[in-house]
Amino acid sequence: MAHYFEESPQAASRPGSVTLVLPDLHLRLETDRGVFSPERIDPGTRVLLETVPPPPAEGDLLDLGCGYGPIALTMASRAPRATVWAVDVNRRSVELCERNAKSAGLDKVRSVHVDDMPEDVRFRAIWSNPAIRIGKAALHEMLTRWLDRLTPDGSAYLVVQKHLGSDSLQRWLSEQGRPTSRLASRSAYRVLRVDGRER
Repeated sequence: MAHYFEESPQAASRPGSVTLVLPDLHLRLETDRGVFSPERIDPGTRVLLETVPPPPAEGDLLDLGCGYGPIALTMASRAPRATVWAVDVNRRSVELCERNAKSAGLDKVRSVHVDDMPEDVRFRAIWSNPAIRIGKAALHEMLTRWLDRLTPDGSAYLVVQKHLGSDSLQRWLSEQGRPTSRLASRSAYRVLRVDGRER
């Protein structure tokens, strides 16, 4: 898992699958080696999906660091009229997310590599289990890039483990002029809400 944030994973392919079961959703998802949490739905992702409020019903939504797609597909299921952009640096993840969306019949999921994301799209919501292990400087750069694309009335929801720096991340976001609050805390995970700058 140490290299899931590489563009082209070196791990040999070994396809598998996991089941995502939520009160409103039941999905079987293809996985593979070289992507994030290929053997189970990551606990942080589950905390996020069980605590985040419903996404806006329409507009453009973003799953930042989509992996094989549990967050993107949940957003699309809960907001079927919205367009959900699923982005990742890992091309194997992008391909898996695209296949999983197709298998689930969620045709408004757009799975794209981060470098192929259209520059003019602005997001009414961002949901993410961000790649904390890329390092603080890279994490801050990534979050700045994408949070700048929130609509003024939009919000981002980020799930971060407490021992991996959720509280310091919350402080940093607030210091950058991004109103940030703690939405939920469960099993050593924090879900942070980051509002658009003009809210």
